[in-house]
Amino acid sequence: VQLQASGGGMVQAGTSLRLSCDADGRTFRTFYIGWFRQTPGKERDFVAGITRSGGSTHYADSVKGRFTISRDRTKSTVYLQMESLELEDTAVYYCAALWAYNGRNYDVPQAYGNWGQGTLVTVSS
Repeated sequence: VQLQASGGGMVQAGTSLRLSCDADGRTFRTFYIGWFRQTPGKERDFVAGITRSGGSTHYADSVKGRFTISRDRTKSTVYLQMESLELEDTAVYYCAALWAYNGRNYDVPQAYGNWGQGTLVTVSS
């Protein structure tokens, strides 16, 4: 079952935005969930991820201290709270499920599945 990302939009630099990743209950309970982003002509880059328990999180260096990933068990939803947005954060954001998390492969897009349609975040000056 594909994951569904939402919450994107056009915002000004320095402001905040929260993205949501909706999953079916089984996927949510079973898998590590990661957020990636992609701009035209570039590879899909890891942004943040969270273990199924929520006990461990990982972030790309470019977003550490500005983005926070969390999960809500009651809604089977993973959130990406983005603060102090920068022009370089402009991208299509995707969420996906990591099928076999081993503690080291969370930033490898090929290890993920259940990709859904992304949500566009545009940061303007």
